[in-house]
Amino acid sequence: MTPPTRVLYAVLALTAVTGCTLAPDFRLPGLPVPSSWTTPAAETQGAPAAELPWRDYFADARLREIIELALANNRDLRVAALNIERARAMYRVQRAELLPALDLAGRQNAQRTPADLSQTGEVLTSRQYSITAGASWELDFFGRIRSLRDQALENYLATEEARRGAQIALVAAIADAWLALGADHELLELARRTYATQQKSVELIRRSFDAGAASALDLAQARTAMERARADTARYTAQFARDQNALALLTGAPVPENLQATTLADAIATVAELPSGVPSEVLTRRPDVLQAEHALRAANANIGAARAAFFPRIALTGGAGSASLTLDGLFDAGSGAWTFAPQITVPIFHAGALKSNLDRAEIERDIQVAQYEKTIQSAFREVADALADRATIAEQLDARRELVDAANESYRLSEARYRSGLDSHLVLLDAQRSQYAAEQELIATRLAEAGNRIALYKALGGGWK
Repeated sequence: MTPPTRVLYAVLALTAVTGCTLAPDFRLPGLPVPSSWTTPAAETQGAPAAELPWRDYFADARLREIIELALANNRDLRVAALNIERARAMYRVQRAELLPALDLAGRQNAQRTPADLSQTGEVLTSRQYSITAGASWELDFFGRIRSLRDQALENYLATEEARRGAQIALVAAIADAWLALGADHELLELARRTYATQQKSVELIRRSFDAGAASALDLAQARTAMERARADTARYTAQFARDQNALALLTGAPVPENLQATTLADAIATVAELPSGVPSEVLTRRPDVLQAEHALRAANANIGAARAAFFPRIALTGGAGSASLTLDGLFDAGSGAWTFAPQITVPIFHAGALKSNLDRAEIERDIQVAQYEKTIQSAFREVADALADRATIAEQLDARRELVDAANESYRLSEARYRSGLDSHLVLLDAQRSQYAAEQELIATRLAEAGNRIALYKALGGGWK
């Protein structure tokens, strides 16, 4: 072989291993959202939520222990982890096609020749034995295999982001369920206290009715309030049990009673305040956005593979070993054998299939661009909605507390006027209903305030570390 020919072969081999692909240059689309959020609550500056581990955000040791239990046992998270392992295996399979495949094969070939076809006029039985080490290698001159490898790598990275997203969603769901458990327990205790109070009120009015000091209407109204409280007690008892079941399902294992939230006040105190005001670029750190980005990169790499299909494919196949008519002669001197079969395949006519495949790959890339932009827009809206609620939640909470104070004072005055005979029992009953409703609404607002902090934390991409 002449020196120029050796140089040419060396260049071709180097191109096959490290050459470029035919994939288009990758560029991320610009963010299709404003540069920042305009809600009043977004004015304070702070670190991105993705930089704040959930262990630092949720301070209560009970909640952290439940989250740890869920991360170890939740079946959805387990499936997400297995999807990563599957994608990693597929990537390794695709990457292996860049290297030669080596095989070792042993073979026996036996043949019987009839007497009338034999040169000796006798039945002839012949055997041939061989053992061969073979190699096959497709020279990836135009990057088809590398493009498919890159596509498999991006799909693997997308599944990793999907698992991170599933973990964030699980952490937020556990925190929401834990808070709801505390809120419903508090509502249940409120309903029980109200029912006990109403029972005492009914007994007092019944004695007054028997003595002729109260009307049948007063007694019926008192019983109405009592039965409403009894119905609420039954409803919240069932809801509390459903909350426990939901928490156990999310955790993937029974939750010990000592880890459950007993009151919403304790639960809210453990949820840290999250600073906001960061630019919308932080959305690109969210796992679902990164997953969409990797899907877009995979589609872009697939275009390279579709383009490479228009060019020739060159494969080298060869083998070396030993062959003999007898088994014990396989390793005798002179039994060596080899084969070398290079092959080039040039596409000539495929009825437009290659062009259609390229069109499909480009359309899939455009679809992924739209999906990426939609994911960004959806993420921006989630944060904007959470910030919009946060901008007024403090005022709502303050108003609900003032409402409870006013309702308590109204009930106290109405009870005093009723006992003095200045007001009817209907006025007192209305004050009781207002007090009961105000306390329920306060619990619901406190739950919404804590849930808003969790929603904002999740929307900004926190909780995965």
